[in-house]
Amino acid sequence: MTERVEGHGGALALAALRAYGVREMFTLSGGHVFPLYDAAHTAGFPLYDVRHEQSAVFAAEAVAKLQRRPGLAVLTAGPGVTNGISGLTSAFFNASPVLVLGGRAPQFRWGSGSLQEMDHLPLVAPVTKHAETVFTADDIPRAVCAALTTALTPHRGPVFLDFPLEAIFSVGDADLPAPTPVAPVEPDPDEVTKAARLIAAAARPVIIAGSDVYAGDAVAALREAAEALQVPVFTNGMGRGALPPEHPLAFAKARRVALGDADVVVVVGTPLDFRLSFGDFGDAAVVHVVDAPTQRAGHVQPAASPAGDLRLILSAFADHTGDRADHADWIERLRTAEDAARARDAAEMAADTDPIRPARVYGELRRALAPDAITIGDGGDFVSYAGRYLEPSQPGTWLDPGPYGCLGTGMGYAMGARVSHPDRQICVLMGDGAAGFSLMDVESLVRQRLPVVIVVGNNGIWGLEKHPMRAMYGYDVAADLQPELRYDKVVEALGGAGETVAKAADLGPALGRAFDAGVPYLVNVLTDPADAYPRSSNLA
Repeated sequence: MTERVEGHGGALALAALRAYGVREMFTLSGGHVFPLYDAAHTAGFPLYDVRHEQSAVFAAEAVAKLQRRPGLAVLTAGPGVTNGISGLTSAFFNASPVLVLGGRAPQFRWGSGSLQEMDHLPLVAPVTKHAETVFTADDIPRAVCAALTTALTPHRGPVFLDFPLEAIFSVGDADLPAPTPVAPVEPDPDEVTKAARLIAAAARPVIIAGSDVYAGDAVAALREAAEALQVPVFTNGMGRGALPPEHPLAFAKARRVALGDADVVVVVGTPLDFRLSFGDFGDAAVVHVVDAPTQRAGHVQPAASPAGDLRLILSAFADHTGDRADHADWIERLRTAEDAARARDAAEMAADTDPIRPARVYGELRRALAPDAITIGDGGDFVSYAGRYLEPSQPGTWLDPGPYGCLGTGMGYAMGARVSHPDRQICVLMGDGAAGFSLMDVESLVRQRLPVVIVVGNNGIWGLEKHPMRAMYGYDVAADLQPELRYDKVVEALGGAGETVAKAADLGPALGRAFDAGVPYLVNVLTDPADAYPRSSNLA
């Protein structure tokens, strides 16, 4: 059933957006997209603005990730769009259903040199599922609805539309198509059965669950499969927290032992990329479970690779009725390794050193963070420790840049997280290098009354580059930052608050003040520049 809508191009677009559950707009002001602002203002539709377009796209991506629905960023023509491309690319690698609406110079003068005239599509097409210029107001509802359906169809991802001035400012009327439900992708039952048999018969199986498990609402099905087949589970990305840390099959710290000795490695909802040794687990057979056939690995030959709705596949694993090996000894062996690693980590997280070791920062954060806190990682060296020391207890509570590794997500993700969860703790973990990308958008958070806590690990260097370069060449260049820079004073100048912490004993009280502040608050922790994360190479 369709509905007839009329109005200028902005109103037509907003009608389609609301039909698909979009509930807010992130933007940086630009004249090419005024009708979209007018439609939002007239309808009382929430509008949040930022100081750099990449933050608008990152905010939209945070909403898409956390709420599993479309996020919206509106960017003006030319540099507005190009400034947002890093955000679009991150959303592409993260399979986030983000819609970016761009302004565009007038088509009737195309080629005459209008302000910010450029064809965006060749730039954004490689990092979107769909990119289109909509030339008439009447066509806007159709285009928006089609783009959002594409964004939500597995494998999910960002889409882009731009509107020439005469299209978005013109008045039109059109049918508003009813939202198209996304049908589950039915997996090949024979491939599912093949995978289930491999897992059940394995002596030492391991599951690694990634972001698509959360995005595909397959957390419950993952737990059912793991429990039915008695397989230990490790997680990455937004898969973290899919099994709570106290679950008998949840593991985080015994990964080296698990992947070194497993005979079957089941990777669910995450690519076989550099984070997972490119799918090379020695002699272990690999089962790669993906949400769409396009996501099957092309560089390795898995023993089985079911493709389709992850809930259907994992539920089928749980219902497998064939022979099953006993995994009790394997699970006990991993638990022994896990407990030993936990003991080592506990000592490191309690270290009372001067300067402060990053592990101690995370030890204090574990005490300060509520179970449902949203934790955001924006950095390299400092944030790498979060994967080791923080263990989310609930799914959908961890945001990081993902495999594209783009710095600068922090303030945009924080805005999207605060809008998504007004009553939760929002904590951004930021390296001092990453702080240079987006810290100015603290002003956006202050102005729009969006309090978050920002913890900066300040070691005065690019930690993932300085030490490897020195090891390779005997020297380093372009790897130093200003030591002990007062990032807290920057936040204070922008209307927030903060403090610098140089002693480990002062960390806990500082975090307490930060979470009680009710404004953006930055805890600037002076950490040891010699204490680089062991995996201090991003060259893989």
